[in-house]
Amino acid sequence: MHRRTLLKTAAASLLASPAIAQPARTATLRFVPQANLTALDPVFTTAIVTGNHAYYVFDTLYSCAADGLPKPQMAEGHEVSADGLTWRIRLREGLRFHDGTPVRGTDCVASIRRWCQRDAFGQLVAKVVDRWSAPDDRTMELKLTRPFPLLLTALGKPDPFQPVIMPERLAKTDGLTQVTEMVGSGPYRFVANEYNSGSRVVYERFADYVPRAGAPDWATGGKVAHYPRVEWSIIPDAATAAAALRNGEVDWWEQPLTDLLPSLARNRDITVAVANPQGNQSLMRLNHLQAPFNDVAIRRAVLLGVNQDDYMRATFGDDQSMWRTCLSEFPCGTPYETDDGGVLMKNDLGAAKAALKASAYAGQRVVVLSPTDYPPVRPLCLVTADLLGKIGFNVDLQEMDWGSVIQRRPNRGTVDQGGWSVFCTYGSSGGYATPATSSLVRGQGGAGWFGWWTSPKAEELTQEWVDAPDAASQKRVASELSRLAMSEVATVPLGISYPMTAYRRSITGVLQGVAPYPWNVRPA
Repeated sequence: MHRRTLLKTAAASLLASPAIAQPARTATLRFVPQANLTALDPVFTTAIVTGNHAYYVFDTLYSCAADGLPKPQMAEGHEVSADGLTWRIRLREGLRFHDGTPVRGTDCVASIRRWCQRDAFGQLVAKVVDRWSAPDDRTMELKLTRPFPLLLTALGKPDPFQPVIMPERLAKTDGLTQVTEMVGSGPYRFVANEYNSGSRVVYERFADYVPRAGAPDWATGGKVAHYPRVEWSIIPDAATAAAALRNGEVDWWEQPLTDLLPSLARNRDITVAVANPQGNQSLMRLNHLQAPFNDVAIRRAVLLGVNQDDYMRATFGDDQSMWRTCLSEFPCGTPYETDDGGVLMKNDLGAAKAALKASAYAGQRVVVLSPTDYPPVRPLCLVTADLLGKIGFNVDLQEMDWGSVIQRRPNRGTVDQGGWSVFCTYGSSGGYATPATSSLVRGQGGAGWFGWWTSPKAEELTQEWVDAPDAASQKRVASELSRLAMSEVATVPLGISYPMTAYRRSITGVLQGVAPYPWNVRPA
């Protein structure tokens, strides 16, 4: 299936969008995000747009630079006892939340404990913490049961589920319940009374934010907010977004539709650039809790038929400089890439049909969730529905907005109870690069990411990787985990893409990274 066919199908279902009213030219950065912002709490959901929002509102104790190493952010520094069992993290002076209260050690303790409920890496941290405490207002202390050298890597992980710091009163909320009051200590504050899901999100510069010294490097360094105000305009129709960028009605479009990139690049007023040089991994996630995909033989039938070339061309076009196929659970180009070599991912429709026929599949309805307003994801879902139908599944393609997909994914019930069978998405390759950071290869069952793959062996291997004495041992364990995850079809990898972003030359200072960071951007 090719992109042009998909676009014709998509266009038929979209109503014409009205032109955007051009705002007064003030000190406002006007931005078009990749999707609508429906969930605000970055600890509740892995939605990329929510993570992007979190970089405005919240800050983290540590964060990652382009080299992938954790650097102090809210933290001034840390001390570790000689036996590796006591960690003391000291906060920088003058940190305040948007409600005017100071950031305290108790806020950090409550925030990290809540994050540990949701994040796969955080759950590994929580297993070794004997006692959390805040000896004083500027210190968080962790007493461990055994050494955990990767603690700073965990606290500085970029996405998804950034370990953001919020006031203790909010951080006491259970991790399975959304926090809706957005109070962080980041460079911008969320303007709640101007938030209109599906239309607009507004942020204002936080006057009391204290940037670190030094130049910014991805999510580290000096996060200087040059614009007093940032407005997100939600524009699901790509043609309307492109026209707004060309006409100067918006300044920055996070992720333009691939087919529009050549015409944007020819415009002398617009810069088109690589957003994330690490790339993004596209993926298909099956529901392991419910029939039919609770049967590994049926999951393997799907894996046999996947042709990543179809997915990448349908989503990102024929320009292969923008994507590559990758038959590995850990993204290609990352240290633990383990290529399947076509052993399980055969790209063989005939073999897939035969495998399904030989399985216990009884014609159960397979619900594929597909977002109509998310161009990097919808084609993945359409190709999936087409593939499953060809293999012999009883496919029910259910199209909705991305916000509805996000709200639907946590439902663990059957399809008759509002549940689902398949969804597709993508994420930063860097976020999926290790056993500890990747939710895609963790076998945590109901405690894990949507799809809920259960594998005690996968969890044993993850712990073995954390405890490994050297890099060679870590690589051996990661390769074994990758092969296990592929064999049991924990996640179906669909390829790697290299997303582009587009902005008018009237702005400068746009940084590369895993998110469209608002700091450092300024009028040219």
